[in-house]
Amino acid sequence: MAVNAIDQTRRMLSLVTYLKDRPGARVEEVARAFGISDDELISDLNVLPMCGTSFRGGDLLEIDTDGERIWWRNSEALGSDTAQPLRLAADEATALLVAARAVATLPGLRESDRDALQRAVAKLETAAGESAGASSRLSVTFESEGGVFADVDRAIAERRRLWIRYYSPARDELTEREVDPIRLFAVGHTYMEAWCRLSEARRTFRLDRVAEIKLLDERSDPPPIEPRDLSAGLVQPAATDPEVVVEVGPGGRWVAEYYPHDSAEELPDGGLRITLRTPDPASLRRLALRLGPDGRITAPKELAESARDAARKALAAYGV
Repeated sequence: MAVNAIDQTRRMLSLVTYLKDRPGARVEEVARAFGISDDELISDLNVLPMCGTSFRGGDLLEIDTDGERIWWRNSEALGSDTAQPLRLAADEATALLVAARAVATLPGLRESDRDALQRAVAKLETAAGESAGASSRLSVTFESEGGVFADVDRAIAERRRLWIRYYSPARDELTEREVDPIRLFAVGHTYMEAWCRLSEARRTFRLDRVAEIKLLDERSDPPPIEPRDLSAGLVQPAATDPEVVVEVGPGGRWVAEYYPHDSAEELPDGGLRITLRTPDPASLRRLALRLGPDGRITAPKELAESARDAARKALAAYGV
């Protein structure tokens, strides 16, 4: 069953209550109770210590695990009998109100969630008093990725298919396709894992590369597949894959952002010497052609020569 971002948040809130009543609970038992894998549970547990009533010492959740059992070290300190009332400074109240109002305007947000958020904003405005006045003079506009996230999140919740126009940097082109979304996740950037009806295979789409998105009335029906293990990163080249070295100028530094790499060494001209691994080095010839004067493959020698030959043929085709 696909889980969206809001459902995951609800699960983590329930997890806090569950763990409070079960000190030293076993990882496998907790995962089974919540219908998730051990790895997904550990991922949640890695986030919980960043949550609490404030960022002051003792107010964050002190939850840790040795991989077999889970302990909440300060559950009593955050209990209803001993917890201090939450007090927000004027700047904290302003930031929270501005952010909440901005989220409430996201397209694709479920109405029940929007209504709950607006009720929370109203209560916060009352509690903040004069501090709320400054927030009314500020506004935030999300980049397009925020709207895409909301549409994907809604599609997962309502089990609806999506139509997207997607930019592929490897091919330097936009493609149109219908997809059945499976889940949202973040590994550096935010991604959608989906079943692509164009390729009839599982594909991963980076949200900031979605140029256009539409929710369709057709029901989403991805085949039952196990979620990918992302504990080692999104792209996981093997240690035995051939090593390729690419040198880029300032205009080609984007390569280090788009391609997983072993190292990126700064060059005197503001460029980078990027070392990466790939099971198919020949596939990087297209990258070399796209870089043009902004970069070149320097190793292995055979691939570098092949890339230069491809560039010469491309120029000859245009009569250059």
